[in-house]
Amino acid sequence: MVVLRSILFNVVAFVLTGVMGVGAFPIRWFMRAKALAYAKLWSRAVLWLFRTLCGVQVRVTGLENLPASGPALIASQHQSAFDTLVWMLLLPRPCYVMKGELRRIPLLGPMLVLAGMMPIERAAGAKALRLLLHGTDRAIKAGRQIVIFPEGTRTLPGEHVALKPGIAAMSSHVGLPVIPVATNSGLFWGRNAFFKRPGVLQVAIGPAVGPARRADLLGQIEQSWRGLEQRFGVAG
Repeated sequence: MVVLRSILFNVVAFVLTGVMGVGAFPIRWFMRAKALAYAKLWSRAVLWLFRTLCGVQVRVTGLENLPASGPALIASQHQSAFDTLVWMLLLPRPCYVMKGELRRIPLLGPMLVLAGMMPIERAAGAKALRLLLHGTDRAIKAGRQIVIFPEGTRTLPGEHVALKPGIAAMSSHVGLPVIPVATNSGLFWGRNAFFKRPGVLQVAIGPAVGPARRADLLGQIEQSWRGLEQRFGVAG
């Protein structure tokens, strides 16, 4: 059953993405202000397929810790592609910090930029940090909620890696606290995994931490993640 559900999901999601990618051309040419709304529609459709075809129940706790509007910094664990979609549904105006190479994906890449996402070339060193802070200024000024994955890459459920310092620089630069988020999405939609597994996928949103000095803030984010993992069992 898992094999059949996974095949069906992957095929339908691929076709949907292609159709909506082609359908995005009029938005790119004539209705650029609608790009974020279109990206939200695509995310909603893919996650509906994921829940319906793969038998996954998504349980989100701590929604009261998210702002109803206005700027915010969100530091989320990153275990699967699910994490790059769900914030389109949970936030009014999300802005993802994403790998620069994603801009070059046919059809999808240009829409990500048009929707106001923040592509960063991580190999650019000090320049990457300057671009990150510049992008943060623009997003905060526009009232966007910035989502960043401080682990820097997708990890396995329960895997702990050193956090990248970018989130601390962003928080210090704009004087905003950070909202930590833990998840167990990798149990159901694994890193580079073809198979999708049924179950209860948890997204646990904690109270904001910081602003604080870099080492202190990174420690607070990790401590919050560990607490959320224990409290809600999201580590798997």
